[in-house]
Amino acid sequence: MCLIAIATGIHPLYPLIIAANRDEFYHRPTAPLAFWQDHPNILAGKDLEQNGTWLGITKTGRIAAITNFREPASIDPHAPSRGLLISNFLSSNQHPEDYLQAIKDSGEKYNGFNLVVGDMHQLWWYSNKNKDSVNSHIVKITPGIHMISNHLMDTPWPKTIKTKSGIQDICHRKNTIDPKDIFQVLADRNQPPDEQLPETGVGRQWERILSPVFVSSDIYGTRSSAVILSDNDGRITFAERTFKSQGNPPIIEKTRTFNVKIA
Repeated sequence: MCLIAIATGIHPLYPLIIAANRDEFYHRPTAPLAFWQDHPNILAGKDLEQNGTWLGITKTGRIAAITNFREPASIDPHAPSRGLLISNFLSSNQHPEDYLQAIKDSGEKYNGFNLVVGDMHQLWWYSNKNKDSVNSHIVKITPGIHMISNHLMDTPWPKTIKTKSGIQDICHRKNTIDPKDIFQVLADRNQPPDEQLPETGVGRQWERILSPVFVSSDIYGTRSSAVILSDNDGRITFAERTFKSQGNPPIIEKTRTFNVKIA
């Protein structure tokens, strides 16, 4: 996952809204959103290479999401899969703060990440690349719209600023939200000017490729978009739109929608 918007406590009908794009190499095998056969309580897509995931919920209301921290010079090809941090949380009963504390104690063995865990009422964030910050501890996410891409939470990159504005507009003008409205925000392929691009160590050409909300290239891009809407009655709508690797503009492969009543 390379872009997550979290809107909490700002919409009268949906106390939690999550919008996300998963960017990945096209060749990496992936299963679409579904309840897992080996863990029927978990609803998520699956990375078939490492058997983890990037965003998921459970029938009991647990939720978790992750993005990679872009720092190519520090990548360890032998590090454990960050996607397992999601599936391990979703399959456990551990309190979110306790889970993140355990991850914090062993976080150096993973490549850089932003990890969000919790339930439909409270979420916490932790990054193992936040060591030098005054907020290096585990952070409880406060009401508002928070953005996470491939740097620390609420870093103002062009794509996070644009996505936040789009979600904010939907929340202010829409009473009942249709996931299609959020999918439209997540489909923005406009590239910002060079002077607004971050410098993350991947070179100017890749900074340009990775800068839009929706990423596309010959080998890497947005594989899926996801929308989670949690309402006041304990119902969750989880919609995922997957894309074919070829196509300009990208071709929608399928949209899957699940409605879950939290037990």
